[in-house]
Amino acid sequence: MATPLAHPEGQSGSPDADLPATRRRSFRKLLAAGLIGSSIEWYDFFLYGTAAALVFPKVFFPESSALTGTLLAFSTFWAGFVARPIGGVLAGHFGDKYGRKPVVVACLALMGAATFLIGCLPSAGSVGALAPILLVTLRFLQGLAAGGQWGGIMLLLTESAGPKRRGFAGTFGQTSVPVAVIISNLIFVAASGLMPDEAFLSWGWRIPFLLSVVMFAVVLYIQAKVEDTPEFRELQKEAPRPESAVVRAPLAQVIRSKWGTILLGCGLLSATNSLFYVSISGLLSYGTGTLKLERDALLAVVLASSVAMLVVIPWSGHLSDKVGRRPLILIGGLGVAAWAFPYFGLVDTASLPLIFVAVVVGFVFQTLTYGPIASFLGELFAPNVRYSGASLAYQLSAIIVSGGTPFLMTALIANTGSTVPVAAYIMAMGLITFVSAWFLPETNPAEVRKDPHAVPGAQLYS
Repeated sequence: MATPLAHPEGQSGSPDADLPATRRRSFRKLLAAGLIGSSIEWYDFFLYGTAAALVFPKVFFPESSALTGTLLAFSTFWAGFVARPIGGVLAGHFGDKYGRKPVVVACLALMGAATFLIGCLPSAGSVGALAPILLVTLRFLQGLAAGGQWGGIMLLLTESAGPKRRGFAGTFGQTSVPVAVIISNLIFVAASGLMPDEAFLSWGWRIPFLLSVVMFAVVLYIQAKVEDTPEFRELQKEAPRPESAVVRAPLAQVIRSKWGTILLGCGLLSATNSLFYVSISGLLSYGTGTLKLERDALLAVVLASSVAMLVVIPWSGHLSDKVGRRPLILIGGLGVAAWAFPYFGLVDTASLPLIFVAVVVGFVFQTLTYGPIASFLGELFAPNVRYSGASLAYQLSAIIVSGGTPFLMTALIANTGSTVPVAAYIMAMGLITFVSAWFLPETNPAEVRKDPHAVPGAQLYS
């Protein structure tokens, strides 16, 4: 039986230092499960982006020109982001009504199954137009799963942590992003490097997708060993305050009462989402197609650059527990805006070392915003609508910014022959993040940080 986690109090030590000693082991297992499960989830989701840039145009759109095939492949990539808000809405509704854990388990299982089946798909040469149709369908299911799992993992981690360590605890889910990028690129490089291109395009590309079967071990572990969060268990009890009880229609309630916060929360992610997907997907297509760089060398640059994210994400979450969430997001958004033109100036040199510098610096700025966002978005909403509100804000940015960025980058460069419009777009996204953070309240202000019993965000809905 899963061991329940005590409601945290206090303010010192590691993410579990505020918990009674008898509960710390359970919480550490939760941190590990959150990091591993979310890493495999994002591995599955990001792997598609790499394949869309390098493989899918030839496997699923072989009759198209190189440019058209790439645009078609990126349009299927976008399908996952179209589905993410739907997944976030569904998961938020059920997660606020029935618990965080069961929804997380369902989303992880769905992602594992959809990704495994992508690895089993026939090519267009075998079944014609049916192949891309099946590809889009499975990508859509990936999007539903990704849309639902982020909010659940984030809340399992932050709502189970001590109130003075929620920023750092939330980064165990956020750090899964660079972990997933590194794993997916390593496996892709290994699979492509160990066989001729013909064999890789024929069947080798399937191996990274089939490996997602390991997700089911994580699903079984979370189902058997992880308890739902203390805050949700409190919601299930009779509570004197409306924000402290489960509601029948959490999505409708949060949209009605917090629609402005949802839109600003969506804007918070503009900088990190746009630059991230340029770096892990759009850059691969542009670098191999236009700059004529070697595929594996460019993958290695993205892989090595992702190490910076592994360091900055936990640090930024920890720092947000000490100085507040907004300052880091403001700096990160402004940094992305300022770095947009230098980024593409370095990329256009076609020098791998300079491209590495461009991506590393960009990753540092975007992760300054991404690290604190797990705790910040959740703290903006009352516990009984938190899953719905945070998920909707996060996933709206996915469909508006994330999914379309590689497609937009490819189309703009094809039409103008220049990266200047793409740099202007990234700059605008950075400024949107800055403005959104400017107009949102700080959930972890000085008076909350100094009060040993205060919970970040509680002052906004008490």
